[in-house]
Amino acid sequence: MSESSGRDQPSAAYSPARSGTGREPNPAWWAPAFVALLVAGMLWIVVYYVSEYKYPIGSIGVWNLGVGFLLLMSGFVMTMRWR
Repeated sequence: MSESSGRDQPSAAYSPARSGTGREPNPAWWAPAFVALLVAGMLWIVVYYVSEYKYPIGSIGVWNLGVGFLLLMSGFVMTMRWR
């Protein structure tokens, strides 16, 4: 029985598929922005606790924690999109 003709010819060099999707890198302000959001959120929460719940905005009460965590999460989401 004869062999298939594909075995007789040398195979072409293997070239893997491109791993990237071709997306552009982030703008220069991206990393400073997410670091600033992370730091601002942490400072907001720390100031709220250290001031015994009077600052940064005393009239919104416990919602100061929500503002702080929103800033933190915004910065964290930006870190996941960083290239």
